[in-house]
Amino acid sequence: MDLIDYIIIALKVIVGISILNVWLIQPKKPSKWRGGDAKTIVEEFEVYGLSKTFCYIIGFLKVSLALILLASIAFVNLTLIGSLGLAVLLLGSIIMHLKVKDELYKSFPAFLFIVMNLVIALHYLKVFS
Repeated sequence: MDLIDYIIIALKVIVGISILNVWLIQPKKPSKWRGGDAKTIVEEFEVYGLSKTFCYIIGFLKVSLALILLASIAFVNLTLIGSLGLAVLLLGSIIMHLKVKDELYKSFPAFLFIVMNLVIALHYLKVFS
């Protein structure tokens, strides 16, 4: 394996573990990154005008895609599903922050993870096309 392959694995681990942390370990803890003045993920979705049910659906999708991204370390064919799926959902996060006129810094984690996911996807397409 080349250095870039190890970097891609590191990006997959960083993104996957970070998403799992936010949704499974920290969902009820305050964070400076949450939309509006929300203290929890459910409150954040309320700030965006979205239902608790929608929050759980997005949470299920993000956790599932993070697990798929982590699994893609061993099963490379899962890479695009995990990376592009998360990139789309994270774009939705940025749109919601803009919708409620949050300070720009609150969108930074989503933007950073979109970039990481696109690097992962582009590397996959370069190597496996």
